[in-house]
Amino acid sequence: MIRLMSIAESIGLNGSDLTAIVLSTFVAFSASILVGLTATPLAWFVAKRPNRFSGPIVALASLPLVMPPTVTGYALLSVFGRNALLGRILERSFGVVLVFHWSGAILASAVSSFPLYFLTARSAFARVNPDYEQAARLMGCREFAVFRRITLPLALHGLTVAFLLGFVRALGDFGATLMVAGNIPGRTQTAALALYDAATLGEAARARALAALLGVVALVALWFAGRTPVNREI
Repeated sequence: MIRLMSIAESIGLNGSDLTAIVLSTFVAFSASILVGLTATPLAWFVAKRPNRFSGPIVALASLPLVMPPTVTGYALLSVFGRNALLGRILERSFGVVLVFHWSGAILASAVSSFPLYFLTARSAFARVNPDYEQAARLMGCREFAVFRRITLPLALHGLTVAFLLGFVRALGDFGATLMVAGNIPGRTQTAALALYDAATLGEAARARALAALLGVVALVALWFAGRTPVNREI
């Protein structure tokens, strides 16, 4: 730990920045897991069971991708804030308060990264040849077995790319996280928020180090995503 601190200080970071980096990693990974659990079945449904509701579902799921992050954050506050109906229910029934808490950062990052995962996963499922799925059904497989044994393995590479893209987006979220979780050093301050503080305070070396670190992580994730073969329909 001491060696890690000395390395951080040598490149212009401090202990608070290390905490922000650890929190960012935890938030981004947790948000990516949450998105994967919720967006995967929705992407499968839209890709494999198209109907008249598919268009509105895709539009609604993609909305955070084009909306200003502060608008997304405000919408989350309107729904999950302590004065909002759902926020009051969560607090009174389960003792969960999302505002100014790291769990709020996870929620904000998950919503912001949802469209990237969803759209990529939908494309991955759409590329799976339906003839293979139909053959499995004719052989007596139930629908869940078809998904588990045929659809999911064939779409797995595309889902891996979706996870990496969602993780990078969650790692760098700023506006929505700031609106919901705030910018409390040691509690809700992520690396992106720490970078904002460093730039505001004129701490150029610290800002450059944080920007470089976030950029390298994003570049590595995108490199892996580019190397991951996306399934092709055959």
